[in-house]
Formats: sequence, C-alpha cells, structure tokens
Amino acid sequence: MEKIEVLEEAAKRVYNSVKHLPGTKESAGDFGIGAGGDISRKIDVLAEKTVLDYLREIELPCTVLGEECGKVEISGRSDGFVIMDAVDGSTNAVRGIPFSCCSLAYSTGNKLSSVTDAVIIDLYSGDLYSASKGNGAFMNGKRIMVHKERPPYFVVGLDMSGISAEALVKLAPIISASNHVRHFGAVALELAIFARGLVDLFVDMREKLRITDVAAGFLIASEAGGIIVGKNSKPIDSDLGYDKKISFIAAASREILDDTITKLNLR
Repeated sequence: MEKIEVLEEAAKRVYNSVKHLPGTKESAGDFGIGAGGDISRKIDVLAEKTVLDYLREIELPCTVLGEECGKVEISGRSDGFVIMDAVDGSTNAVRGIPFSCCSLAYSTGNKLSSVTDAVIIDLYSGDLYSASKGNGAFMNGKRIMVHKERPPYFVVGLDMSGISAEALVKLAPIISASNHVRHFGAVALELAIFARGLVDLFVDMREKLRITDVAAGFLIASEAGGIIVGKNSKPIDSDLGYDKKISFIAAASREILDDTITKLNLR
C-alpha cells in the first residue's frame, strides 16, 4: 500500500470515530498534558488511538510523532516518520465551532523537507485534502491550486493567539493594510483552504507552532503552488519533533510574498 493511501485510510477512520463528538460534553474532559504541552481532551485521545491502532494493524514500519502521545515506535524497525496532529483545532471541536481537522504526514527523514505524503481531513465536512511530493495537491480527488489571479478581495490568514506584544507590533503593517483578516483556530486546515485558493496569504510569526501542526499543511500548500518561508524569509525547514516550534509565511505568489516581507521588515 502506498503511504498516501495509508494516511488517507487513517484519516477516514479518525473522521468516522469522532464525527459525532464535536460540540458535545463527551468531547471534552481533561486527560492530562500531552507531549506537545496542551491539555489532552477525549476527542484528541480517541483520534490518536484510532491512528495508532490502524498503523499497528497494518504493521507499518514507522515512528509516530504525535501531539498527545509523543514518540511511538510502531514496529521493530522504522523506515520513516508519521507526523500526527490527530485533532488540530481541539478547542473548536470541544466548543462546537465547525473548524477542526486531522492532520497526518509521512516523512522519509528527520526533516520537514523530507515529508513526502500528507493528508488533512475536515472533521465536520469529511473533505479530504491530500498531496504527494511532486504530484500536486487534491481535495476529494480533484486538483487544487492557490489563488494566482488578482482576487476581488485580498484575504489574509493571521494567527494572533497568545502572541507577544512585541510580535503584534511587528504585524501592525499587515493588519492595517488588510480589510479582510481571518483566523479560524486550526492552522493545518487553514493551510488546506489556502491551498484551494480561499485565502491569499497566511502568516504566523508567534514561534509557537509545532511541527505536528504544519507538516501536512506545509506539503499540501506547497504542492498547490504556494510559497512558504520562515521568519528569515528563506525556504522553511526544521528537524521533526512534537516539541519543535516554528514561524512561517505562506503566500500565493512571489509578489504577495515580497510585499509581506517588506511590510514585516524581514529583509
């Protein structure tokens, strides 16, 4: 079985396991602090267990890096890594805000640039986003691309949750220049909708994002034609690990990226 097929099946199993939970009291609970540093909720724990059980069922030779479970060896040998955020947007899911997803990526090496396959499934609609390196990005089997034409409304995704006062000041030129700023609370899914052309720019300069949050979205957005750089304005890369933190800019075109870098004074 191809790795992309494994990820797709795992994501579908998560969707079927938890789709009844968002917005219910059953979705919550406090299961302690996960490896990524956040409180684990029932929906998180159930979603992760679903993925781990499936990978063990097919005996995939891999190491899982999960936001709740940390590092888990699936079999006696490991040919690569599965980077998992089984529920991205847990707060949305618990509160019933219809924007959360399961994010899964496969990497042959211990770097973000080594990710070869990625899947994101919307836990409300069941929409499935996927990409394999060099083969483009897809939503429900249909090719998707970032918005390359000049849009009638320029939409900026901007994550400001828990941002420092200093970082917020640096973002002021972006905020003041845009009449259409959006933040929905699940970065993986936000990168997916960026990949399908619904958002023209996404910026997260908080240095709070974990690799588990962005590994799948990084590949899907890149394969859809997006340009993704780090806070040094160079192509983004990082060691894998649920404890690694990054910042990034995802732009639909070089023109948008250059303008953003100038506004943020990153040159």
